Amino acid sequence: MAYEWVIGIVFFVVLLLASSIKVVKEYERGVIFRLGRLVGARGPGLFLIIPIFESMVKIDLRVSVFDVTPQEV
Repeated sequence: MAYEWVIGIVFFVVLLLASSIKVVKEYERGVIFRLGRLVGARGPGLFLIIPIFESMVKIDLRVSVFDVTPQEV
């Protein structure tokens, strides 16, 4: 009976740690928000965030090119 609680707690801790690891690629930047307020931007690399209080949005810095067909004026 006690092992069920231990397994549940270990599963929850592993899930929490897995959701706190964020990877930002070389052509991206990660913008970190803590409780909805901007904390700062992070460059490429591996980052740990607090999943309950912090969130990260990845911004792609690559140049996007679109072919636009000519239009009549």
